[in-house]
Amino acid sequence: MNVPSDEALRRKAQRRVKLKMGFFIHAGIYVLVNLGLLAINGVAGGKPWALWPMAGWGLGLAIHGIVTYINLRGNGVRESMVERELERLKQQDRD
Repeated sequence: MNVPSDEALRRKAQRRVKLKMGFFIHAGIYVLVNLGLLAINGVAGGKPWALWPMAGWGLGLAIHGIVTYINLRGNGVRESMVERELERLKQQDRD
């Protein structure tokens, strides 16, 4: 089993932090913008139209959260697939 170098661990940590920060920034902007839309909707009165953009964007935010979680879980689905593909290629080279 290969032990990752400090540099490899640093790159992996940086990638994981980038994924987390991307989601946190997305969630923060979602909250701020939708609070503004709710305020505008409250002042303007009428039907609660601000719920529609919240629902649509909320779905996108939920998908972003799921993708972030999957990528952070263990080695991540993509990394596991890369490892399996590397093993296949190594096996083909041996044959």
